[in-house]
Amino acid sequence: MRILVVEDDVNLNRQLVEALQEAGYVVDQAMDGEEGHYLGDTEPYDAVILDIGLPTMDGITVLEKWRSAGRAMPVLILTARDRWSDKVSGIDAGADDYVTKPFHVEEVLARIRALIRRAAGHASSEIACGPVRLDTKSSKVTVSGKALKLTSHEFRLLSYLMHHMGEVVSRTELVEHMYDQDFDRDSNTIEVFVGRLRKKIGLDMIETVRGLGYRIKAPDGVEG
Repeated sequence: MRILVVEDDVNLNRQLVEALQEAGYVVDQAMDGEEGHYLGDTEPYDAVILDIGLPTMDGITVLEKWRSAGRAMPVLILTARDRWSDKVSGIDAGADDYVTKPFHVEEVLARIRALIRRAAGHASSEIACGPVRLDTKSSKVTVSGKALKLTSHEFRLLSYLMHHMGEVVSRTELVEHMYDQDFDRDSNTIEVFVGRLRKKIGLDMIETVRGLGYRIKAPDGVEG
């Protein structure tokens, strides 16, 4: 999953980025409104953390521009404790949730997990496909109750496919959501990771749709 952090406070930006990366997300960052708006308008993100008080372009304006351009990714806004009006303006501009400063990073992570789940139509922190269980809170995967040891890239790939269960996901879309903007992206690596996942899971659940991409489906004849 790929996240954009738009926050002009250097230390807070760094803390958020480090916490998100540690939780397994791919993260891009911006320090002002104009850069944040450009990234959100040109790159595909699974969620955005957006500060309201930004230089060059305030967060509300950034959000309004995204929504008017049809950008529908979930957005979590960061507001000052005494500015209740910012919360109202943010929600009215199209924000999906908000966190008031100062906050615990763990709360931001929990809200981001919830926003991504809801955007994909999942209510629980656990996503299941047959005997495969993916826990978005602990970033762990089990098959029939047994823990599966995955690399960070394998987990990101499986997580994205399971969040979009039943949908055909192209290689290009997977690459865009697995790597940050500065990474040397190669769609051929996706095939390698899919092959590894199939071997580790040991079930026929990652389907290749010729010419289109991949799709997660419940293994035939296997119950969860």
